[in-house]
Amino acid sequence: MNFIIHQKYNAYKNEIFKLTKDFKGSGRLFGDGKRNIIKVFSLGESEFNIKSFKTPRFLNKVVYRYFRKSKARRSFEYANLLLQKGIKTPQPVAFYESYSYLGLCESYYISEHLQYDLTFRELITCPDYENHELILRQFTRFCHSLHENGVEFLDHSPGNTLIKKEGEGEYHFYLVDLNRMKFHESLDLKKRLQNLSHLTPKKEMIEVISDEYSKLYGIPYDEVFNELWDKTQDFNRKINRKRQLKARFNL
Repeated sequence: MNFIIHQKYNAYKNEIFKLTKDFKGSGRLFGDGKRNIIKVFSLGESEFNIKSFKTPRFLNKVVYRYFRKSKARRSFEYANLLLQKGIKTPQPVAFYESYSYLGLCESYYISEHLQYDLTFRELITCPDYENHELILRQFTRFCHSLHENGVEFLDHSPGNTLIKKEGEGEYHFYLVDLNRMKFHESLDLKKRLQNLSHLTPKKEMIEVISDEYSKLYGIPYDEVFNELWDKTQDFNRKINRKRQLKARFNL
């Protein structure tokens, strides 16, 4: 067993550990639970998210025990790294791992529960959302800050950025689902635009993102747009092919 808690929560170590042991029998489900299960637990006046990762298959049990950090541990460590860089994510609290002689069995990542207003996905599905372009431009500045800090968020998909309105016309952005990230000294333009290509299939949104990013990066709009739109189309063609194959073979 391995249970590591952020020093900020040391006084509640026993109570937070107990929440992981009560995971199956209590808490309220958060999200659809299709892949990993997230539940919200209350402790005094605070609320915490506990994410239970799927039990890995045999080979990965061994890999995550002896050769690679678990998804829960990576989520905790990456969250702390992001905060050190000034990048927002729900406050990391702890992670828990249990093992058998075969390898990793259970793993949980615990963070503070964040009350947010929308995710990036709503900007795709609701083009008339209030302050749509303003939010999109502020989000692009957030992404530029990520890249300037050498952060390559490999799961940079529409549901993994939470958006919270903090004042009139001011929005803050929080990354979640953190276990797949890379940290670099610097990121070239190709990697930056590849990282943005998974966000939206909508050309009008890519145009706004390209306009804002080109100003921040200091190069012509067309240079950003043409590259980003090509990468976005390539990504969506791959996604559509996968869907067609799954439908064809009932996968």
